[in-house]
Amino acid sequence: MQFGRAMGRHYWMALALAAAAPALGQIAQPGSAPAKGPDAPRPETAPTPDGAPAGEGPIVPEATFDAALPPLSGDINAPLEQMTPAPDAPSSSTPAPVTGDTLAPVEAVDPELTTPLQPLATVDTTPLVTAADIADENAPEIRYETVIKGLDELELAGRFEELSALEEGDGKAANATQVGARAKEDEALAVRLMRSLGYYDATAISTVETIPAGSPRSVGKLRATVTASPGRLYTLSSITVNADPTVPEGLVRRELPLKVGDPIQADRIQGAEANVSLKLPQQGYPFVKVGERDILLEDQSPNAVGAYTLPVDTGPRSSFGQLTTEGDPVFDLKHLNVFPRFEPGELYDNRKTDDLRDALVATGLFRTVSVEPVRSGRAGPDGTEQVDLLVRQTKGPARTLFAQGGYSTGQGIALEGSWTHRNLFPPEGALIATAIAGTQQQGASATFRRQNAGKRDRTVTLVASALHQSYDAFDAFTGTLSGRISYDSTPIWQKPFTYSFGVELVGTNESVYDFGLGRRERGTYGIAALPGQAMWDKSDSLLNPTRGFRLKVNVSPEASVRGAVRPYARTMIEGTAYYPVGQSIVIAGRARAGSIFGIDRDDLAPSRRYYGGGGGSVRGYGFQRLGPFDPNGDPVGGRSLNEFALEARYRFGDFGIVPFIDAGNSYASTFPSGSDLKFGAGIGGRFYTNFGPLRVDVATPLNKREGDGRIALYISIGQAF
Repeated sequence: MQFGRAMGRHYWMALALAAAAPALGQIAQPGSAPAKGPDAPRPETAPTPDGAPAGEGPIVPEATFDAALPPLSGDINAPLEQMTPAPDAPSSSTPAPVTGDTLAPVEAVDPELTTPLQPLATVDTTPLVTAADIADENAPEIRYETVIKGLDELELAGRFEELSALEEGDGKAANATQVGARAKEDEALAVRLMRSLGYYDATAISTVETIPAGSPRSVGKLRATVTASPGRLYTLSSITVNADPTVPEGLVRRELPLKVGDPIQADRIQGAEANVSLKLPQQGYPFVKVGERDILLEDQSPNAVGAYTLPVDTGPRSSFGQLTTEGDPVFDLKHLNVFPRFEPGELYDNRKTDDLRDALVATGLFRTVSVEPVRSGRAGPDGTEQVDLLVRQTKGPARTLFAQGGYSTGQGIALEGSWTHRNLFPPEGALIATAIAGTQQQGASATFRRQNAGKRDRTVTLVASALHQSYDAFDAFTGTLSGRISYDSTPIWQKPFTYSFGVELVGTNESVYDFGLGRRERGTYGIAALPGQAMWDKSDSLLNPTRGFRLKVNVSPEASVRGAVRPYARTMIEGTAYYPVGQSIVIAGRARAGSIFGIDRDDLAPSRRYYGGGGGSVRGYGFQRLGPFDPNGDPVGGRSLNEFALEARYRFGDFGIVPFIDAGNSYASTFPSGSDLKFGAGIGGRFYTNFGPLRVDVATPLNKREGDGRIALYISIGQAF
């Protein structure tokens, strides 16, 4: 402001002097001689206003000079006043004299200017090739080698090579200038990488030199060297979190895993902030927002430290409210409320929100589905704000075609296909039509299944089926009507305890060996059963466990009708365990035992007896070929069973090798015996997919009997147990 006013003052002084010049008479110009002679003007002799003699005072009195100055405006942005022209100055607006009444003739227009432009499509757009371009194309390609110094100690060499412009060029360039440009890029890259580890004084320099001829390490004409100097490592001198009070107190700071003295590394800082965003929504703060960090580096300090400040907007502490929905509805609110694993008023935990979304996705009925917390403004009994969950739904296809197949020695080839409409009877009432075609079994079935029936993961199943099975042990034509209620584990929620119970009505016509008659005859059986199962699962995976154990118990009270009603009970208990050895090997073991009480073996339908051997039993022996035989060498089954298996599962990437040994047998007695075990051993291959391992096992019987094959092959999906 002062500078502007001073300039203005100097400007107006110049104008005042110019206006006063005519009145003051002629003023000598600097460097000119004074006028002389009789005609020379005489100086004014009048006294000055202050009484001083003429010639001794100022030429213009101070008062006169100040009065001649125009007034100054206090507004520096005001427009300048218009200047008054000198009295004798000619006007600049005087029009030029007119020299004639007619204009000069206009020249003729060039015809080229009126010619229409050439259509754009006909224009030749081929780039101009200059002599320099031709010279560059014909120039020989040069070779160079890359040398990196100073990054190995920081374990950054590998990351540098992934991003390096020099490395990307693969040692080839058009000229030395291009090599130099790549080296300059790598200088900046090296600095960025070192700063990401906390070396904020880092520098890097590159050089490009000609490799001496005949050098034993020479791989080309040039060598590009990038030398990195990390400098000092900066650490945190203080950590400040700006956030509202939380419950419990200091929650944000507790979930920010940083401490004074930690290096100011990019991944460490970002990971700590991400942990806040992850952990607070699990503890009642769904709307937390982590602000922009501020790190003040004290580069003049000898300790190389930085002060870290993080603003965090926690939002309100919240609890679960109600479900709401919008979009193209698949489920109404009544069925949606079957899925949550939380109660209204419970402290908000976004893991349970994610679980709700995953459970909806698992139904397979949505094209898109999302679950989003929405503030309601309602206060809960504990003072927290209730958060409603908005479920956005979009219908997806409800029909599915499915096919699978397998092969094993003794069972042959089995192919199965199904058609499913997963929501034919809403909500989640599915109709499944299945057909089985194989070398030793053929059949068809229709299944009604309602999932999440009044409770999440509770399934109601009704089945009607017809099946033909032809094995060495029996040949059966079977019709079945069954119903079951089950509470199941899923890949989303593997439960420690599951169960099932139901009813089963079976009519079957089977071939059976009559020991009294000494031949096989066909017999018809009517069977009613109430099967039940309970399982305790402490393994770490439903499809491919690597640690933990499982215990399963099956009990089925049954009644067989063939001339007379004979009640009995079938039981089975099975335990499996998994123990990891290192990172790549899992030792897996299984033990199983079963008994049938209250009925003679020959009064049992052959399809209800226990058999050993096969891919899910003792590998190396044919399907159902362990146990008692008839005089013709065909298995007849028994009333008890025991089996043991041990595997070493070695995995490398998506593949695995599994050596194994199995043992077991079936017995005519009610309880199994350990005196007549049969052993099989072999090796298997595994290919791990996202839906479970593909299994190929090759085994041989160690107690080979007449009629047993030397090699048995089993192909299926999933581990043996």
